[in-house]
Amino acid sequence: MRICTACGIQQPSLGDTCPVCEDERQFVPEGGQQWTTMETLRKTHSLAWREEAEGLWSLRKEPHFAIGQRAFLILHPEGNVLWDCVTLLDHASRARIAKLGGLEAIAISHPHYYSAIADWGRAFHAPVHVHADDAQWILQPDDVMRPWDGETLALPGGMTMIRCGGHFAGASVLHVPHLNGGRGALFCGDTLQVVPDRAHVSFMRSYPNLIPLSAATVRRIVAAVEPYEFDAIYGAFAGRTIAADAKAAIRRSEERYVRATTDGFPHTGGRG
Repeated sequence: MRICTACGIQQPSLGDTCPVCEDERQFVPEGGQQWTTMETLRKTHSLAWREEAEGLWSLRKEPHFAIGQRAFLILHPEGNVLWDCVTLLDHASRARIAKLGGLEAIAISHPHYYSAIADWGRAFHAPVHVHADDAQWILQPDDVMRPWDGETLALPGGMTMIRCGGHFAGASVLHVPHLNGGRGALFCGDTLQVVPDRAHVSFMRSYPNLIPLSAATVRRIVAAVEPYEFDAIYGAFAGRTIAADAKAAIRRSEERYVRATTDGFPHTGGRG
């Protein structure tokens, strides 16, 4: 199996192109498609662990590789859940996760973070939950894959996967009610993208190629998460966390996005 160095997804060694990078939501780098392997990554990279909150760790490849997303290990007495995934599974992290109780489930937001989900699922004998609407993007079929249908999926510890759509047809988020002292947290991948001001999120079909979503689609995404209570939201990238009042931030962001894509912002002069 080879790994695309642009998107970080493990896939069979067939042809010279990566179907994920060829899609309009991603891109082929100027220098062309390049490949590596898990064995090579284990020699050049490691997983950096960061404690984000009590019972919550983020995992990120260092140095930077491919898209650079972080995964989250969510601890719970009923079973630990890995939210999203990274391409690397190093020996130290595998042993550390096993010591913490292993994984009861792996939940994935959308195809750009499929990375090495089959390897992770096999390593921990854990089902990998991806929405059936995006099953066509599974490039490494395996018995651990569990495509799910519908709008929600219950996971251990009262956690819930919620299909929002938008970025991909099956793009999902994860609601975790027990975090933040019981005030709840939402893990959004980039179905909703926490932006650098850490006070808003945004919504796109393609982030690198700047393809927006319609106002109606954004309203549907926000409506999907509205019934759930959460105070924090954890985005796909390091530092992209809204630590408090996150639900209000999503409502503000919806209003701002819809205004910008329908009536537009008033011109205030200046450059930019």
